[in-house]
Amino acid sequence: MRLHELSPAEGSRKNRKRKGRGPGSGNGKTAGRGTKGQRSRSGGKVRVGFEGGQMPLQRRLPKRGFTNIFKKEFAELNIEDLASFESNTEIDETFLLDKGKISRLKNGVKILGRGEIDIPLTLKVSKASKSAIEKIEAAGGRVEVITK
Repeated sequence: MRLHELSPAEGSRKNRKRKGRGPGSGNGKTAGRGTKGQRSRSGGKVRVGFEGGQMPLQRRLPKRGFTNIFKKEFAELNIEDLASFESNTEIDETFLLDKGKISRLKNGVKILGRGEIDIPLTLKVSKASKSAIEKIEAAGGRVEVITK
């Protein structure tokens, strides 16, 4: 058997229904759109959420809450994720990005305190939790909080 001799199994491939190609097609004349009305016309679509002139659901529901447009988001990293680095490594935000420990920088990196660490590391990050700083310093490392 050669590549040019291959063919799909009998009955596995079916031609698409060609609408509006005469009365013998089974969908001739109005092409399955019915008669008259908006959806029978060409270009006759309604936008998403349109309810025929009734007040749409997204406008009937009350607005709630508040979104702070000045909020800063940080890429979060636990100290258990730093345990794979060698002793006395100097770690900054671009280093973590290059090593694939974080996917995006956002507004900086925040080190969180989940897990344990026993190797001394020097960290230069935007933020760190109290528990993370305590655990890193107990292991002989230090944390420098940098501001942008």
